Amino acid sequence: MILNGVAYPGGQHCETTALGALLRHEKITLSEPMLFGLGEGLGFVYWDAKRMDFPFLGGRTKPTSIVRTLADRLGLTLRIEETGSPRKAWRTVATALDAGRPVGLQLDSYHLDYFTTKVHFAGHVVALYGYDDTRAYLIDTAQQGGTVSTTLDSLARARSQRGPMAARHLSFTISGPASRPDLGDAIRAAVRSNAHAFLNPPIANLGHRGISKAAREVPRWLARSSDPARDLPRAAMLMERGGTGGSLFRVLYRDFLAESAALVHDLQRGAERYAEIVPLWSEVARLIAAAGESGEAGHLTQASGLLTELAEKERRAMQTLADICAV
Repeated sequence: MILNGVAYPGGQHCETTALGALLRHEKITLSEPMLFGLGEGLGFVYWDAKRMDFPFLGGRTKPTSIVRTLADRLGLTLRIEETGSPRKAWRTVATALDAGRPVGLQLDSYHLDYFTTKVHFAGHVVALYGYDDTRAYLIDTAQQGGTVSTTLDSLARARSQRGPMAARHLSFTISGPASRPDLGDAIRAAVRSNAHAFLNPPIANLGHRGISKAAREVPRWLARSSDPARDLPRAAMLMERGGTGGSLFRVLYRDFLAESAALVHDLQRGAERYAEIVPLWSEVARLIAAAGESGEAGHLTQASGLLTELAEKERRAMQTLADICAV
């Protein structure tokens, strides 16, 4: 069973690409920045746990939270299934496909045949649009090939993987609303809620407080790593090119605000603030990579200073957005 016409060309981030493909099948076409912004995707996390080889800088909310939030914002019918049984998990997605509906999957990209960079990441999301006796047919980001396939065995391993960010064979389907809500109202609500979460993080490694924490921790990264020449450039790559859309998702959010300004005019001020923020994140990534490649701690000292500046710039930007969308 292979469905026709399931696509989302040029997607940069895995979850918004899969979401966009499922929505286009429902005759709902939204730009990737709009999907990201309506899903309240922007965030920040400094994550360093005992089982981790090296800290992780994340620029968005948890896996599938964009899907869940956007569905609520737009009045979509979202059906999410999780199970510990691989057999039941496959039966669920095969039933949806046989009924003519593509399916979103959360899985570990390490096991997918077409991934050339083999790193465990169990928060990856794809759209499944078909299968045959041996292969599954998927929509992934443009970076990973767009319309791709993998063996059914590799898909099963990817869905079964346990560890950080992993889900229990999670799958989801979406169907459209009876009537589309006012997009301007949805944008205001999404911006207001995203700003509140960023400004009021429950713990110190999230939101603007998390960026400040990163500023304090990054200067110690050469000593923290067992292989700085591997770990620091990889961290920088994930910030810029690891499915973030650039600058740790700040490019996507800048473009969301600029597009939204046609409906909520004052959001242009927010877009301008994020246009100033975007190149600073790119410079942080460059400095982190340079530190790993050269072994010179001075690059991390510079990155720390920029992160301190970014924590305040993002706090002010989000406060501006919260004020704009307060009513």
